[in-house]
Amino acid sequence: MVQQLTPETKPGIIYPDSDGKPMSDNTKQYQWIVKIKENLEILFAENSDVFIGGDLLWYPVEGNVKTRQAPDVMVVFGRPKGDRGSYKQWLENNIAPQVVFEILSPGNRTQEMAKKMLFYQRYGVEEYYVYDPDTIELLGYVKNQEWLEEIEEINNWVSPRLGIRFELTADNLGDELKIYYPDGRKFLTSIELNQQLEQEKQKYQDLLGKLQAKGIDINTL
Repeated sequence: MVQQLTPETKPGIIYPDSDGKPMSDNTKQYQWIVKIKENLEILFAENSDVFIGGDLLWYPVEGNVKTRQAPDVMVVFGRPKGDRGSYKQWLENNIAPQVVFEILSPGNRTQEMAKKMLFYQRYGVEEYYVYDPDTIELLGYVKNQEWLEEIEEINNWVSPRLGIRFELTADNLGDELKIYYPDGRKFLTSIELNQQLEQEKQKYQDLLGKLQAKGIDINTL
């Protein structure tokens, strides 16, 4: 009788899908994370090779579960859309997220943000944006060779990768960050988007009523 030897198998490494930290510390931070993430989803809805994640753990090194970050929003060009428990770079053609956003809260410490900066610089992020909704301060960094260098004039800056424009304004309502699509439309919250749709619907109904009042049947047009 020939005894067959089975190859020795190593237990699989578990890469947790959560770091145990909350997505946001307050409502203002959460609203900005969702606003940026969802508007970027809309912007690249027709592009099947752009993946956008929110508060998703990114593991850049296979076999190393401690080397990780969970950007508030990250954009990856060259990877398909779809559900993921985490972003394991070696399973994604070794493509690192090219654009990362962090939205600050009062709990963010300088040391913590410095570590994130070094992480993103080391593992290939091309554009890094940090926004503080309390102070209305936006910082941006762009990769130059091996380093992320601060953008000197961020107001009206256009992202090389995303094509979106950042505008810091001051008006009667106070300071505000506005972000614009490449075609000039403004990033809106879900409530603002719904209000816009309702307004368009009401305009259509008003126009329909005027045509009907003139005896025009749109079904015959």
